[in-house]
Amino acid sequence: MTGKPKLWVTRRLSDATLERAARDYDAIINFDDGLSSDDDLVAMSAKVDAIIPCHSERFTAEIARKLDPRLKIIANHSVGVDHCDLPALKARGIVVTNTPDVLSDATAEIAMLLMLGAARHAAEGDHLVRSGNWNFWSPSFMVGKQVTGARLGIVGMGRVGQAFARKARGFDMDIHYYNRTRLPPHQEHGATYHASVESLLEKADFLSLHCPATPQTTGLMNAERLALLPAGAVVVNTARGALVDESALLAAIESGHIAAAGLDCFVTEPGGNPSFSAHRNIFMLPHIGSATVRTRDAMGFRALDNLDAFFNGRTPKDLL
Repeated sequence: MTGKPKLWVTRRLSDATLERAARDYDAIINFDDGLSSDDDLVAMSAKVDAIIPCHSERFTAEIARKLDPRLKIIANHSVGVDHCDLPALKARGIVVTNTPDVLSDATAEIAMLLMLGAARHAAEGDHLVRSGNWNFWSPSFMVGKQVTGARLGIVGMGRVGQAFARKARGFDMDIHYYNRTRLPPHQEHGATYHASVESLLEKADFLSLHCPATPQTTGLMNAERLALLPAGAVVVNTARGALVDESALLAAIESGHIAAAGLDCFVTEPGGNPSFSAHRNIFMLPHIGSATVRTRDAMGFRALDNLDAFFNGRTPKDLL
């Protein structure tokens, strides 16, 4: 290849990322930050050698079949790759990478915010004060669920799950976890391993989801599994909306079996689930788990590191 590789950056990434991309590549940058259509993905594949997309761009099997042979690598600006049909892209000879490690702490911070916010009526309390309707107080007013010393269940003890567990230990939580494989003792730090999700749920006063969305985990938290949680449990999801059967969660909230939920991701994004909005004990954020300046820079640089390696004949660090 002569000259700089042609790169398409599908969304407006951090300023530092875009400056480096423009310096090192012949970059086409979506400064308007609008969402690209399926037709855009296919058309641009004939014009560029590489794409840095976000989870908002979906490379389905159908789209993968239509991509131009010019496109050589998709360097995702995300750790999750459920928006990419990896076998279909691999069949087309397209390299795919992601950005692990760098967003674990930021996402774990949001999980902690959601857990505390859901447990302590944060959304309801903020609305009450902000609306000017706070005109009453008593010892029984807005009594919530205490986090300190409670049993925490973590589904998915990867990078983010472990980062969340580290933060939860600051609240003296009794940590239980389910993972496809048990961690070595030095990574468990005293957490109790469960060989099944069902076993874990029975012990989880608070449940936090940190596993990837796959065909096996889609709808993981259905009505049957939600019913296994102790009465009054709190559910937190900062992973992917597909992990939760939203109708089942809504029913469990309305019945009172689930006391509250903290959600940063939804089946439909953007937009969320309008049915949740009627419930002040559902504390919601618009998928901002990794949205800090430091983390956004790190994600962008990690994607560019993978591109640099690829175009210099090396194996990208985060090859999938």
